[in-house]
Amino acid sequence: MSTTPHTARTPSAIVAIPVRNEVERIEACLRAIAAQVGLTPGSLGLVLFLNNCTDGTDALVARLVPTLSIPVRIVSEDYSGAHAGWARRRAMDAAAAWLGEAGNAGMILSTDADSRVPPNWVICNRAAIEAGADAVAGRVELDANEAALLPPSLPARGRLEDIYDALITEAEARIDPDPHDPWPCHRTAIGATLAVTRTAYLQVGGMPEIPLGEDGAFIARLIQHGLRVRHATDVCVTISARLTGRAPGGVADTIRSRCEEPDALCDARMETFPRAVRRYLWRRRFRRLHGRGSLRVNQAWARALGIAPAEATRIAALPLGQAIAEAERVSPRLVYHPIGPRQLPGQIRLARVGVAAIRLLQGGAGLARSVMGAAATPAHPVASPPGRRN
Repeated sequence: MSTTPHTARTPSAIVAIPVRNEVERIEACLRAIAAQVGLTPGSLGLVLFLNNCTDGTDALVARLVPTLSIPVRIVSEDYSGAHAGWARRRAMDAAAAWLGEAGNAGMILSTDADSRVPPNWVICNRAAIEAGADAVAGRVELDANEAALLPPSLPARGRLEDIYDALITEAEARIDPDPHDPWPCHRTAIGATLAVTRTAYLQVGGMPEIPLGEDGAFIARLIQHGLRVRHATDVCVTISARLTGRAPGGVADTIRSRCEEPDALCDARMETFPRAVRRYLWRRRFRRLHGRGSLRVNQAWARALGIAPAEATRIAALPLGQAIAEAERVSPRLVYHPIGPRQLPGQIRLARVGVAAIRLLQGGAGLARSVMGAAATPAHPVASPPGRRN
């Protein structure tokens, strides 16, 4: 293992990138990070975790780093058991250690070596954290030139999935709102665009060291620990649309499998609209019962979900985020049943009607509250008590 020399100043935000055989794309990635705007010089650092590179990526990085305008640390390691979760964790751990050298709480950001971040990527993530988030999950879009080479049916399906995902996400945000993640939001959780405070990263034990889905598992872990995750719509990163990736089960494998199997099921959360709405209503009810401490007193909720009494008692004692996750895991009635692509048009039509109805109902309730509030307001202003000024 080796590291480059580092500057005396510790940055307040550090981008951590796992890198393996990215000689064709790494320069565009690094240039985009170095081109961030709105930052104080020296406040942004970069950790490159080079693992098992055999295509000359390490030599190219060595030539590129001196031309960048930000402090960089390079960590190199070869490991026969390497996988995506291991590499991302090593990169983010190195960023956390760097921030910790000066006792800096700071922010750790993650992206991929074949991605390109926009110039405002860091400041948009920082704005969300300064607004109260512990972590920020951004959106992604495929590289337009590479996406144009894919079979036309794949982008068409992707557009339908995006429409339906936005509809059920709005339904979720309105039925079971999170004050720290209000609508508009999304539900993407991908390592190409993550940001987290160093404090929150350490609190949950870091990035899960699992072969697949470490990014989604990390976001789930944060939520289960009661931390505030903002799914920011103004944070969007361009990712590769290649069919041969570096991590088995990653984006490239997903794209290729959908080319080979056009009728493959959608993501798990894309259930039929009525089933999705039932899930969100259940979560809202569960959240309220948990907040009142009623879960242990009356296990009617568990019987309705087919959860055994012993399991219900265990779940009721957990913090809210973990309790919801565990209830959905063990309940036979909350198993996800994703739809197929042929069902998307019909479910989109149904969801549009349903979401419009939810908006109307909530708008009417809001108007009623406003009217009641106005009726309760005195006709003449009331003077503030002595010594106080509004």
